[in-house]
Amino acid sequence: MTPETYLDLKEAIISRGYEPDIEWAENLRPCDNAQEFCIEYIWVICNSGIKNKVAEIIFEKIKKAIANQVDISEVFGHKGKVSAIKKMILDHKEVFQQYLESENKLEFCGALPWIGDITKYHLVKNLGENYIKPDRHLVRIAKSFNTDPFKLCQDLSDITGDRLHTVDVVLWRAGTLGLV
Repeated sequence: MTPETYLDLKEAIISRGYEPDIEWAENLRPCDNAQEFCIEYIWVICNSGIKNKVAEIIFEKIKKAIANQVDISEVFGHKGKVSAIKKMILDHKEVFQQYLESENKLEFCGALPWIGDITKYHLVKNLGENYIKPDRHLVRIAKSFNTDPFKLCQDLSDITGDRLHTVDVVLWRAGTLGLV
């Protein structure tokens, strides 16, 4: 992918109203508190294996249940994910401290309950570390340019000056919109 193609995609998603996604990516900083860590973990768990729009609905229901001290199993029926989320809610301060102390944050995230080989990238990225999430859209896009998602994003980041987070978001959103 040329830098020009990438920048055209970026403009196209901005024109479709997704500039807040880019602003989020540009302003993402390393997580500095246990509550934020817990919320990002819950988001990634909700988002794994389902469409983003569905995940947003589930995530909002869970946040509302937590705020109202309602058992989250009343608003989300996936027993395994609910169990992992409940455990994180109870242990998030301790787990966050372990995360801060870990030398390999990607490996640490990959060892958490319901976090897998791809979702570990999602979590560590959302926690502000310098990673992309090699999801199906990025893998497909990279493959169409005979490369891998890590190299594609790094090359575009190096050339354009956009953060890896931003390149990831632009390509992911362009992929979800069918622009590439």
